[in-house]
This record gives sequence, C-alpha cells and structure tokens, in this order.
Amino acid sequence: MSDTRRRVKVYTLNEDRQWDDRGTGHVSSTYVERLEGLCLLVRAESDGSLLLESKISPNTAYQKQQDTLIVWSEAENYELALSFQEKAGCDEIWEKICQEQGKDPTLEITQDPHEESEEERGDELPETSHLVELPPCELARLEEIADLVTSVLSSPIRREKLALALMSEGYIKKLLQLFRTCEDLEDLEGLHHLYEIVRGVLFLNKAALFEVMFSDDCIMDVVGCLEYDPALVQPKRHREFLTKTAKFKEVVPITDSELRQKIHQTYRVQYIQDIILPTPSVFEENFLSTLTSFIFFNKVEIVSMLQENEKLLTEVFAQLTDEATEDNKRRELVNFFKEFCAFSQTLQPQNRDAFFKTLANLGILPALEIVMAMDDLQVRAAATDILSYLVEFSPSMVREFVMQEPQQADDDVLLINVVIKQMICDSDPELGGAVQLMGLLRTLIDPENMLAPTNKTEKTEFLSFFYKYCMHVLTAPLLANTADDSDSRADMQEGSTKINRVCPDNFQTAQLLALILELLTFCVEHHTYHMKNYIMNTDLLRRVLVLMNSKHTFLALCALRFMRRIIGLKDEYYNRYIIKGNLFEPVINALLDNGTRYNLLNSAIIELFEFIKVEDIKSLIAHIVDNFYKALESIEYVQTFKGLKGRYEQEKDRQTQRFRRYRREARPVEDDDEMWLNEDEDDEDEAAEEKGRSDEDYPESYEKFMEAKKGAANGASGANSKAATSASATSPNGSSAKAAALPATPVVKTGLVGLVDYPDDEDEEEEDEEEEEQSPRKRPRLGS
Repeated sequence: MSDTRRRVKVYTLNEDRQWDDRGTGHVSSTYVERLEGLCLLVRAESDGSLLLESKISPNTAYQKQQDTLIVWSEAENYELALSFQEKAGCDEIWEKICQEQGKDPTLEITQDPHEESEEERGDELPETSHLVELPPCELARLEEIADLVTSVLSSPIRREKLALALMSEGYIKKLLQLFRTCEDLEDLEGLHHLYEIVRGVLFLNKAALFEVMFSDDCIMDVVGCLEYDPALVQPKRHREFLTKTAKFKEVVPITDSELRQKIHQTYRVQYIQDIILPTPSVFEENFLSTLTSFIFFNKVEIVSMLQENEKLLTEVFAQLTDEATEDNKRRELVNFFKEFCAFSQTLQPQNRDAFFKTLANLGILPALEIVMAMDDLQVRAAATDILSYLVEFSPSMVREFVMQEPQQADDDVLLINVVIKQMICDSDPELGGAVQLMGLLRTLIDPENMLAPTNKTEKTEFLSFFYKYCMHVLTAPLLANTADDSDSRADMQEGSTKINRVCPDNFQTAQLLALILELLTFCVEHHTYHMKNYIMNTDLLRRVLVLMNSKHTFLALCALRFMRRIIGLKDEYYNRYIIKGNLFEPVINALLDNGTRYNLLNSAIIELFEFIKVEDIKSLIAHIVDNFYKALESIEYVQTFKGLKGRYEQEKDRQTQRFRRYRREARPVEDDDEMWLNEDEDDEDEAAEEKGRSDEDYPESYEKFMEAKKGAANGASGANSKAATSASATSPNGSSAKAAALPATPVVKTGLVGLVDYPDDEDEEEEDEEEEEQSPRKRPRLGS
C-alpha cells in the first residue's frame, strides 16, 4: 500500500514549454547530510537509480495542483513536477514540504509573499501595500485594477502577492460579474480594461487561479473578456464559435459526467491558449508554463479514464468494423480514434505501451484496413494518422499483422498494398499524404528495427513477404511511366540515344516517381540480397535510367542517386549487369546534354565517375574508357576522366608485364592447357552462384564468349580485313587490343586470361572489331 501511495512520475519542463517524462519511481523525504537539509528523493522502480534529489529550500515556492501534482522551480528556467498515483501520497509529501518551510498545509502554495531579501524589500517596499490591498471591484476602478495587474508582471514577488490577494477575496468571480454588467451597458472602455485584467491574471501563471477561471460557470465569461482586445476594431466572436460552431460529437454516449466535463474543459482551455491569447513575447514566454501543464495533465486524465472504460472502447470498435455502419458515423469514429491516439502521446512510456496493446487486441489494424480503402479523403487522412502512431509505437506489431494476411486475403487488399496504393493515388498536388505514407513504408521495411532478439527470423520472413507480395505494386508506376514499345535490340541498333519516349513531364507524376525512387534507393542500401535479385530479374536499373531524360532535374537526380547507390556497393554482380546492359550510356548522354552548365546534375554525374576512379573499380573503368572515352576526353575542367584513363593504362601495363614474365618462363603447352581448364572451372563455379541468371546473360569466361562470337560468325570471308587493319593500327601487339575489348565482357579477368597469343588471335580480333562497329552501344550521339 505504501509503495502505491508514494508512486510518482517525474516531469521536467523543456525549452519548448512541454513536459518531459523523466521516469517512474517512489518518492521519499529524507535528510541528506551532503546538502544539509531535508530532500525529496525519487528512486526508479525499475532499477533503483536516483531520478530526483531536490533539497526543500525555505524560499522555493511549491504549488499543489489538481490534488495529485506538486510543481516547483529550482532555477530560473528549470521547473519540476511530481505526479502522484494516489491523492493520499501527494497530501503526505505536501505536509512534509509545508512542515519544513513552516507553512499551513491547507494552502496550495508555500511561498510567503512577505519573506524576501533585503534588496527586494528595499526596492519594493513602497508598493507593498498596493499589491496586497486590491481596489474595490467596481466599474469606476477597472482602470486602476488593470494598471495594477499589468505592473506586477515584471516581478515574481509581486505576482505571488497579487495571486494570493485574488484568491483570498474571491476577486475573480466579482470581476466576471462586472464583465456581464459592462456588456449589458455596452461599456466598451470597461470591456477593454477587463481584457487587460484577465490577460494579466492568466500571465500570473498560477494553477489555483486557473481552477477558478476554467470552471464550468466561469470559463465562457473569461473567453468573453478576451474578445475585447483594444487593438481590434471589432471584438472577436469566440463564444459564438465555442457554443454554436464547435460541436461536441459523442460517437458513443459518454455516461461519465466527470469525463465529459474534463473533455469540454480541455478543449476550451486549449482554444484559449492556441487561438485567443496572442503569441507571447520573449519576456512573456514563461508566463504560461502552468497553463501548458494544466492542459497536459488534463489530457493524461482523459486518456486514462477512456482506457479504463472497456465497455465504451468495445462498442466503438464494434461500430467501426460493422459493415452496416453509415459512412458519416464511421468518419466520426475514425476521428475519435485519431484524437484518442494524439492524446495518448502525453502518457509515460509504459502506459502508452499498454494503451496501444489494448487497441491492437481490440482489432485496430483490421479496422484501419477497411477505412483506408474508403473514398472519403478525411477518413483516409485520419486513418493514416492513426497508422502512423501505431507504426511509430511498434513496427513489429504491424509487420506481424500484415504477414498473416496472405493466408486469408488477396494481394490487392493487403494492408501494405493499400498503403502503397493510397500513396500512388494521392490527389494532393504537393503529395503531402504520399510523403507521410512513404515514411510509414520506410519504417516498416527498415531492417534496423527488425533486430529484436525475441524474433530473429523477422527480417528474413518480412522481406521475403514484401518482395513477393508488395514490391511489384510499389514499382508499377515507375515501370508504367518508363515503358518503351521498342525496348529491343533491333530498335536500339537504330541509334536512338533516348531510350524513352514516355518520360513523364507531369510535375505531380514526377514527384511521385521521385518518392518511389527514394524508397527503392533505401532498399538497395539495406536489402542487398532481395533487392539485387529484384533488379536483375526486372532489369529495373535500365528503366530507372530512362528518367535521366526528364525535364525535371530533381527526378533525373533521383535516378542518378539510385545508380550511384548500386555502384557504391562495389558488387561485381551489379558491375557485370551494368556493363552488359551498357547502362552508363544514359548517364553520359545526360552529362553531354547538360553542356557547359555547372549545376547539381553536372556535379553529381562527375562525382559518380570520381568514385569509380578513387575506388579503382577495374571492370567499370575499363568499360567506360573502352566505350566512352572519346566522348569524354574533351572535359578538362576536372581531372576525373583523365584519371580514369590513367588507371586504365596502369592496369594495361601491369597485364603486359605479367604477360612478358609468363612468356619468359616458357611454360609447356600442357601447363597452359591445365591453366585454362582451371580458369574455366572457376568461372563455372562463379556462374553457378548467380541465382537464376542464364549462361547467355553471363558467359562463364572470356574464351567461351569469344568462341560463341566466332561460332556466330563462322564461314565469314576476308571482308573483315579492313577492321583488322584498324585494330592493328590502334594496338600494335594484338594483346593490347584484346585487353581493350576485355572489359566489355561480363566477367573481367586481370590474370593471364586474354594475354597469351594463339595462332587464331588475329581472326578473333577481326571478328571483334566487326562486332564493335555493329554494336548498338556505338551511338551517333557519343561519336559526334
């Protein structure tokens, strides 16, 4: 019993004037020799660590609020609060504080306004009598009262004295009676004075005054006083809005009168803070901290009371999932849960966990699946907000739910696919909803939050599920907008440098594709195995690079970033895929089309090639130099491409030296044959590891590739002699010509492969040159 009574939550007020939960523990009042006084100690209930050690100072003003709160300031900008689980515990600690300070426990504030330093007494003594003795509450004295209230705001001591005077004489209710009189008499000057008075009383920042001002019989008169701002030509009609426009909707009847009153009060006080009161100045920003606390703890009470009312929540869920429920009713139910979840953010972590688990057990996720598919935009937006709270709370809970769905639902109605479709179909020109949904998806597929030790298979199982059932839905808009009817080798041989004719120029579509690409880029980096298979099987990178031709530079940059992330992995499977598909061509065309403009696209493309140079990715360097150096050699404002050429030449020199060393050894022919067989075996093993990739896509070795080409050209006459002569002029020793052709093959060997001269080398070179002249990669744009 003692533990429960002393159980408290510790809060501190942050720079944004919001209360931060510092933990839950048990409070005691203990004498601490080091601090030479009685202290409040709070030890964490989880591990016994010290959450709070605060000496009860004789000059500190402690405030007791709402029967279960004690609030005080230990420094100018450091405020603390203890929220007790039980009223008895709060009363017990309050008595200890009052006993230490020698104060009456029946008061709700301990600081005696007459106890002050000599310096303060000397400065403020002439005005002390005015602060304690309030003028009579009469119409003729309103100006005097307003001046008094305004004058004390700069002094904490004066504020304390005035607050005590207002409470002791029941002054607030007398002022509000005067307000009704002034309104009846249409006394505008008096109403302006009452605005200044009520605003100043709010800035006194005292919870005891708020309890009076925000009670049911006073709050609307307080709102009325605040309508008559002297700076306005016409008074605002806040009361009319609160009583007629703002309607309290009960999705199900709330029979608890205390809960109803607390909801009404919280809404109205929040309205006063956010709408009526002007934004406080730098000197006034601390004046409303207690008002913020008042709202915060009210919300905590509301959520706790609703959560304890199991009958109400069960009825709400039953109506939400009932097919017979009307759309308007369902909209109200969804908005209720949205507000409920928003209020839950005020709970401390363990209570918030229990709250969301309660919602999950009641079936919030199946209900969201239904309402997110509705046509009503407001309902979908509210459902998205609720799902955001759930994903933020527990991504694993949402993932567990969606993985159970394929057993009982079609792909189209899976929760994740519903989310993806909502993202794709967002009608907002700025795609605000799509951005929010993309963030949800990113959280769900992020492996970083799949590392819970309780379920080590979660990552593998969920990613397999996602790529099987959902990835095709995510990429559908991208593939549809980059489709090309002439996507074949024959059409590419015609020399069209722009792969696409349907690159989206619609700004909203471009924004959507940019969001999808951002998500896919995230997948490349974090889902290496699954994403690699998907890219290889769908030839996704080629389709993405179609967007390099978009008139929207941000979309071209997204496509480039996708390729940059792939190359950044330095994975040879990806490198072979890029080389075989000649996928640098759209990037280099974009660089050439950009001309001499020095912009972000130019810098990003050059950074891509600089990375390849610095990381010395040999296969890509050889491919770029062999196929594109003539088009790039004129770019001299950076040394990137000359550096690539230098790396290429160094590699050729190393291969040449290795070749000469092997030739000097005069290895027998049998050894050479054995070496070639070993190379073939290695290549066969490597090819077997490529999941589902055919031999045609990835030839096992350079020799087999050359044999295939030779077989295709079998029976060709000596008409290729001109090409052979050209090759000879470029590379006098023949082996260099083969080294130059080598990077164009999917498998790059830097050893002896391609360096030994065989009698039929010249024939292969002639056929190679003929293939190069006919290759679709030699496009007029790069050759011009």
